[in-house]
Amino acid sequence: MTDVRQESLASLLGGRGGALDASLPPLAFVAGWLIWGHSIGAGAIAAVLCGVAIGVFRFVRGGKPRAVVFSVLAVVAASLIALYTGRVEDFFLIQLLSNMASALAWAGSIVVRWPLLGVVVGTLLGQKTRWRRDPALLRAYSIASWPWVGQYVLRVAVFTPLWLDAQVFWLTTLRVAMSWPLQIVCIVVSGWVLRRALPADHPGFRHPQVPESAS
Repeated sequence: MTDVRQESLASLLGGRGGALDASLPPLAFVAGWLIWGHSIGAGAIAAVLCGVAIGVFRFVRGGKPRAVVFSVLAVVAASLIALYTGRVEDFFLIQLLSNMASALAWAGSIVVRWPLLGVVVGTLLGQKTRWRRDPALLRAYSIASWPWVGQYVLRVAVFTPLWLDAQVFWLTTLRVAMSWPLQIVCIVVSGWVLRRALPADHPGFRHPQVPESAS
């Protein structure tokens, strides 16, 4: 009861499947763009078909319809932006902007004492807001949310100069390298930080300790 295991948080949050799926349409986009003579239209078709195929596969495997639709719409939107601007690197613009927004959202959630790691884990465990009434757990979630801020900031720092310089091949390569591998590292590190930030006698994030006065 007193051990908050890293693998418990990793098992709960997962993330590898979704992050891996998100890295495949950009590969299809660049492959289509190269094979059909630097045609953004061909790349867009390849990316959308790849996104739809992944969506159908996830839906058949029991994925949530809303998540499947959103993932396909994200690929369609990225393709439309590249088609509209005529710049192949703009296929990655949504990814860049979403990482900026995520970094701000996670950092802001810590400042206002609603760390998003606690919100996500508490929701998945059906705890609602009980975790927030546990001072030790609230503090631990706040500290453990910083690795998530770090992963988004790192992506922005890497992707921005590559996007500005139209480095399509490096954008594609690092999009894959910094998707599920970085996600896994972030989950493991945040799990370790969460464990270290909790008092030794705390039963773990699955068991919020609500003081008598709060309850």
